[in-house]
Amino acid sequence: MKLMVKAPAKINLSLDVLHKRPDGYHEVKMVMTTIDLADRIELAKRNDSKIIVQSQNRFVPDDQRNLAYQAAHLLKERFNVSSGVTINIEKNIPVAAGLAGGSSDAAATLRGLNTLWELGLSLDELADIGAEIGSDVSFCVYGGTALATGRGEVIEHIETPPNCWVILAKPETGVSTAEVYRNLRLGNVEHPDVDGMVSAINEQNYADMCKLVGNVLESVTLNMHPEVALIKDQMKRFGADAVLMSGSGPTVFCLVKYDSRMQRIYNGLRGFCSKVYAVRLLGERLPLD
Repeated sequence: MKLMVKAPAKINLSLDVLHKRPDGYHEVKMVMTTIDLADRIELAKRNDSKIIVQSQNRFVPDDQRNLAYQAAHLLKERFNVSSGVTINIEKNIPVAAGLAGGSSDAAATLRGLNTLWELGLSLDELADIGAEIGSDVSFCVYGGTALATGRGEVIEHIETPPNCWVILAKPETGVSTAEVYRNLRLGNVEHPDVDGMVSAINEQNYADMCKLVGNVLESVTLNMHPEVALIKDQMKRFGADAVLMSGSGPTVFCLVKYDSRMQRIYNGLRGFCSKVYAVRLLGERLPLD
C-alpha cells in the first residue's frame, strides 16, 4: 500500500522573540501561514519493520537526522507498529531556507502514517506528537494560518489571509539558526506588532497586513549575510507590497497583489538569484487524511 502526502512550506508574516526560557528554548510569538510550495512525501508500507528514507536531493539525510524518519520512528515505538515504511521525499522546498521544509516533511509523515498504519489519531494528537520532534512540526501538522506561541508549538488558528502572490528568493548562503539566536540581543531590536498582524488578517485588511510584517531575527541575519539584505532591497526596488525574511533566513519573500507586478519582480530577481519561486498563499488548514 502506498500513500502520497503534500508537505507545504510556511512563511512567517510576523515573528517576535520574547525571552529565553529556563529550558533553553526561546519564547516566541509569531504568525505563520502555508504557501503553495510543497514537498511530496510518498509512504510505502513494508513487510519488514525497517524505516527507509529516500530522496534524490543530496542535502536530505537518509538516517535518524531526518525529521520524517524521527516522525515514523516515534509513531512506530509509541503505538507498537510491527510493519515498516519507505519514505520517499520529493524535495521542492529549498533545504535550510527558513521555510520549515523538514518540519513539514515530518508533519506529512505523521498524517500519512496515521492513515497507512490505521492509528486513528486526531490532528490534535498528531500535533502533540509533532511538538516532540521540532518546534514548527505542530503548526505544519495543521497547516493553514495561526498564531504560534510557547516555543512555537502552541497553535491558535486565525483567518486565512487576503489572497496574494508570494515571491520567494533564496540566496546560496547557508544560515545557522542556532548562531542567529546566539547573536540576538532582544534589547537592541525592533519588536513587530504580532497582535496587529492577527487583527489585520482577521479583518482581511491587505494594506495593514503588508505594513505590519516584521521579524525580530531579520536584523541579525542581515548583519551576518549582506546578500540577504541585497535581495530585500531589490524586492523593494521592484515595487513589492511587503518584503520580509522568513524564519531565521536566508529566504526572503515579498507579497504582491497584482499579476503584472508579480511577473516583473519574479523576472527581475531571476537575474541574480537562482532559486526564485512565485506561489500563492494557501492559508487554509490541511485535511486529516
